[in-house]
Amino acid sequence: MAVSPLFGVWDYVVVAVVLLISSMIGIYYRFTGGKQKTVQEYLLADKNMSITPVAFSLMASFMSAITLLGVSSENYTYGFQFIVINLTYGFFTPVAAYLFLPIFFKLQATSAYEYLELRFGKISRLAASLSYTLQMTLYMGIVVYAPALALEALTGISKEVAILSIGVVCTFYSTLGGMKAVLMTDVFQSLLMFAAVFSVIGSAVVNKGSFAEIWRIAEAGRRTELLNFDPDPTVRHSWFTLIIGGGITFLTLYGVNQTQVQRYLTISNLKDAQKALWLNWPILSLLSLSTSFAGLCIYSRYYDCDPVKANIISNADQLMPYYVVDTMGFIPGLSGLFVAGIFSAALSTVSAALNSLAAVTVEDYYKPLYRYAFKQDLPSDSSSWQTKLIAFIYGLICVGVAFLAQFLGGLLQSALTIFGLVGGPLLGLFSLGMFTLTANESGSVTGLVSGIAIAAWMAFGPKPAPTALPTSIDGCETFVNITQTESVQKDDSEYLWINRVSYLYNGVAGLIITLFVGYIVSYIVRKITGKRVEDEDYDPNLFIPILSRSLLKNKKQFIELHEKAEVKA
Repeated sequence: MAVSPLFGVWDYVVVAVVLLISSMIGIYYRFTGGKQKTVQEYLLADKNMSITPVAFSLMASFMSAITLLGVSSENYTYGFQFIVINLTYGFFTPVAAYLFLPIFFKLQATSAYEYLELRFGKISRLAASLSYTLQMTLYMGIVVYAPALALEALTGISKEVAILSIGVVCTFYSTLGGMKAVLMTDVFQSLLMFAAVFSVIGSAVVNKGSFAEIWRIAEAGRRTELLNFDPDPTVRHSWFTLIIGGGITFLTLYGVNQTQVQRYLTISNLKDAQKALWLNWPILSLLSLSTSFAGLCIYSRYYDCDPVKANIISNADQLMPYYVVDTMGFIPGLSGLFVAGIFSAALSTVSAALNSLAAVTVEDYYKPLYRYAFKQDLPSDSSSWQTKLIAFIYGLICVGVAFLAQFLGGLLQSALTIFGLVGGPLLGLFSLGMFTLTANESGSVTGLVSGIAIAAWMAFGPKPAPTALPTSIDGCETFVNITQTESVQKDDSEYLWINRVSYLYNGVAGLIITLFVGYIVSYIVRKITGKRVEDEDYDPNLFIPILSRSLLKNKKQFIELHEKAEVKA
């Protein structure tokens, strides 16, 4: 049975108004202040943003439509175990705030990968920025694809038309607005995301009478298990995979990712940037926990008539938008508000990604090539419009990738797989530079390539499909067209062990391989070349605080000894 869209005139009006407000914010910042004439204003908001909008933007950058659709679907299909990942946000926020963030603040570079050139060399910088470009291009495709799913479920518009529509709007908005517009619209769009999730929870509580009844139904359907402490790495979600794998994923995003580092640098001082990161934690957790519970709310309605199994919808990631249509579609404008929340959240995420990709492309690729070709630096008056043109081109690319995103599987797992695949090795590369003195460029690049190769093998090799918790169609109405086919499930033992490991460990494996190979190769190269750590003239600002203080102390002692020797001479 096809979905019966309940998207009326008022729903379209609401979507149009919300998108108009978002666009007007972008237009306002385009024609006020510095009018986006300089690269610093366009990419870094003139470094004068306040804590609150940055905190909301840190959350909205990666927790947008994928969160609303993917997390609710995850909890509906596999249970409540996923909420354990929220503990990692508290555990790893201080690591990002007090180890990684101070180094980037001292550097004050538009591209985070400039650090790698200062610490290792140009090859490391180029390898890392190319990896980031690949990661974010793939991620943008999923971000555009996610609301396309929602629009298909709510309005009957095909995914293809929706992808093109969203892609065009994203590209226009991203090219027009600078970082100031992105940050301020993130606040507005974050509120819409919360409104969408809370409307689902509120509807379910009214329908079932209490939170307790929703929990009782979920418990009867085996959706409330929270105490899976199985250390087996092939278990998809346990406390070990969620805390270790989720924690590393968090660090790859909030510790060394260009998109987030760029947001930190829109604040004028380090302490306020750290406060913004801390404020991001409760905002992030509130949205994650609310969306997880919304998955149980959806299950409380469909526990005896699963819309996917009944062929009412084609994909589990359409559950939340279908629920909105089914339970609140009769309220004029409410379905439109929900779509607007997903749509605008995707806009904020993609605009941020395009902005960051433009920054990396200009700083890491274009400026060095221009300097090499013309023997001079890129003129500042021309770099602004060229940066916007690059953002526009990336927008077109993300539309193309979005058409491929439907083949990657569930939204949430696809997004986290991409982050782990590239993010883990990149975290390892930065850690080699910041946490060790031994690592050099030969080792770091070898480690990065090895880490990505292993993570890719784990991510894209043949693997068994995850086992969903059982659902029922016993309560479906007789007119529902239910067609079931028997599928032959291969035994897990037929797959390589490395491909059965939880997707959350992709980033962990990439991190460990990068660190291990990078350190060992660096050590061997130093032995062969005879270049000792003691002979290096390290910049203390490139290392974590404890190493930085040690280097400063050693430098001070060296200078004092040198001065004493000169006096004696």
